Amino acid sequence: MTDEGLFELDGKGLYYGFLAGAFKVIQEQHYINKINVFPVPDGDTGSNMAATVRYIIDKVRPDISFKKTADSIASAALDGARGNSGIIFAQFLHGFNEKAQAEKEFAVDVKTFARLIRNAFSHAYRAIESPVEGTIITVIREWVDYVDSIKEKIDDFFKLLPASLKIAQVSLKETPQKLNVLKKYRVVDAGAQGFVFFLEGIMDYFRERNVRKILRLKSKEVEAGNGNEVITPGDLTFRYCTETVLESAAGISLDKDALRGKVKDLGDSLVIAGSEKKWRIHIHTDTPADFFYSLKDFGTLSFQKSDDMLKQYEIAHRRKWKIALVTDSSCDLPQEILDQYQVQVVPINLHFGLNNYLDKVTITPDQFYRMLDQSPQFPTTSQPHSTAFRNLYGFLAGYYESIIAVHLSRNLSGTWQNSKKAAEQVSKETGKKISVIDSRHLSGSLGLIVYRAARSIEAGLNHEEIMNCMEDWISRAAIMVSVKTLKSMVRGGRVSPMKGLLAKALNLKPVVSMDSEGKSCLYKKAFSQKGNIRKVLKVIAGKIKTQAVWKYSILHAHDESGARAYADKMTALLGKAPDFIIDISPVVGLNAGCGALAVAIMFE
Repeated sequence: MTDEGLFELDGKGLYYGFLAGAFKVIQEQHYINKINVFPVPDGDTGSNMAATVRYIIDKVRPDISFKKTADSIASAALDGARGNSGIIFAQFLHGFNEKAQAEKEFAVDVKTFARLIRNAFSHAYRAIESPVEGTIITVIREWVDYVDSIKEKIDDFFKLLPASLKIAQVSLKETPQKLNVLKKYRVVDAGAQGFVFFLEGIMDYFRERNVRKILRLKSKEVEAGNGNEVITPGDLTFRYCTETVLESAAGISLDKDALRGKVKDLGDSLVIAGSEKKWRIHIHTDTPADFFYSLKDFGTLSFQKSDDMLKQYEIAHRRKWKIALVTDSSCDLPQEILDQYQVQVVPINLHFGLNNYLDKVTITPDQFYRMLDQSPQFPTTSQPHSTAFRNLYGFLAGYYESIIAVHLSRNLSGTWQNSKKAAEQVSKETGKKISVIDSRHLSGSLGLIVYRAARSIEAGLNHEEIMNCMEDWISRAAIMVSVKTLKSMVRGGRVSPMKGLLAKALNLKPVVSMDSEGKSCLYKKAFSQKGNIRKVLKVIAGKIKTQAVWKYSILHAHDESGARAYADKMTALLGKAPDFIIDISPVVGLNAGCGALAVAIMFE
């Protein structure tokens, strides 16, 4: 600390102090992950808090006005919040800003600051459905109480910060005495630790007042520290950590109590943060699709997230191999295979009007095809944002030696590009090798490529050996989709209305495949779907004269009986049943159309 004292905090002081605290959280995120045992031991509290503050860093710019800076931080916090502790922290910042708007424009003193953080705590506490002592909310309260108790005695921020930090550190140390699960595993609360790291970062900045150092950190970001590993076995009550941003329609206020009543029985760890116009809702649930379906009539679901805590827990504590495998939701593999090989799946976005859904996670096939028939607006898709990949890769880098990601064709989506961009950033930050592959496939053929990579990891092949095999696997995979109707292709703009009418009049049914560049192409056509299937069987019969089949699958767009009949024909031809029969991903089905049937095959 300097000798002259700091009696008022302006917008730039708030900004640079926040950045310093945020960088401390980012630096220590892996340690926070490794002590994460409450409310569930999914090992992602550090990643979520780091993602929350990183989003704020990216969105906020310094301003001399305290009001403007506080408002900018709070707004970004609500949009970027992730996880239980991240949303609680965001609501704390929201409450801080609400009170700040009634204060002086450019700077606040210690007494005013004490009022701001008191209001911030109240907002954070009320956001939690069932507050638990010994967690982040306890440490925040005891820190706030101390600042409130000395605000009449200390008017210098340089004296306030170190004194109050000691109280927060003591409170953190005592969390195991207040929560049995922490005591059992001899750790402090992960969310509370993140908050104390945040305060320590702020303290470091005001001790040094080195703006250039903060700007250097912002330009390159800090490397995440490793900390000491803590093994925390335990059972999860619910599988998915689910979040949404719900915005009011036509300016109508959203009733928080009504929202709480609608969703509270679907899981636990419910947190609702925000205001009457926009709420950030967090819950742990086994049925994320039901959660989102129950909210669709309240307003616009502008954001959705549903992290698989079972996979996160297994990665943190029961990791099987040294190489992580990542794909996107256009990859059609059974859930049991994805679970067995700990494959991470990043969902593609699916939009019905203003409502956004996550493919295969927050919308079921039944809901999708019902909405496809009923909605006046044809759904659209969009690739996952690079931030989603960045958050995932940052988490995986804490536990794996390297990462391989295999995605649908870059000629069909920007998913590969966003994944590659995020991989380069995280690889630079962590030093971990991350390879991102354009499979030039999608759906079932992408699934077989990922499946083969997973089995190769299991067999002990190293990163380079798998990469050397990848091009060969891609060339040996194929998918042939027999379309029942062109209705969806016409509505989605893939086929012109005139061609659609002509095909309907002639009763033409196309078979769509992928060419060597990863573009969709017309493979065969017939006057019936059965005719198409006969043509596909003839093609495969020719190929198996010179090539052995490694694995194959039958896929369908909400037509299981048709898929079973297809499987019987393939079994008779190949002498073995398909390795799996699966419903095509909704993001693929929206173009293939309800009733489409497909075979995906990979040769030895």
